[in-house]
Amino acid sequence: MVGETAAGTACRPVASLGDLRLVVPECDKGIGAVIFSADSPHLIAGVRVQPLPLHPDDRGYFLEVHRLGQGLAADFPAATCQISAALSFPGTVKAFHYHLHQTDCWTPVRGMFQVALVDLRMGSPTFGRRNTMYVGTLRPWQVLIPPGVGHGYKVIGSDDALLVYMTDRFYNPQDEGRIPYNDLSIHYDWETQHK
Repeated sequence: MVGETAAGTACRPVASLGDLRLVVPECDKGIGAVIFSADSPHLIAGVRVQPLPLHPDDRGYFLEVHRLGQGLAADFPAATCQISAALSFPGTVKAFHYHLHQTDCWTPVRGMFQVALVDLRMGSPTFGRRNTMYVGTLRPWQVLIPPGVGHGYKVIGSDDALLVYMTDRFYNPQDEGRIPYNDLSIHYDWETQHK
């Protein structure tokens, strides 16, 4: 098993569907691997990252978010994909969510996010691994999050943050699960690091 969980540690089941069994891993306190590049070997299995080009000029900038049939969301079916946006205020933490079926493709378009991911998929080669990404205006990345990967974020900095996200299916509350942001097993450290 690759990850941060201690071998033989009991894990708390949260959901299952066929062969997909989701459990909350036991992790040491921390933020996991900080991802600095799209090809990082520390990415959770199935998570993909793509830097997006900004086109700035004297009026602001242009950012292309999605082209149907291309990019990270190329396989999302046009008939059922949904594009949504969430505006969050500075310091807001929204975590952790997970899905049994739905794949998310996040594009932070304004402000800065500390994105936190944790692999909940028992049997995954990266089960228990946590990733942290600092994305947004200063690092325009798109992030693909597969089913079974817990995800959330904290808005960092002093500006509101806007997340545009595309999903491969329409929202279904029966497909979404939640784990508290301060879950003692995941043990994600949301505190600002004062160094």
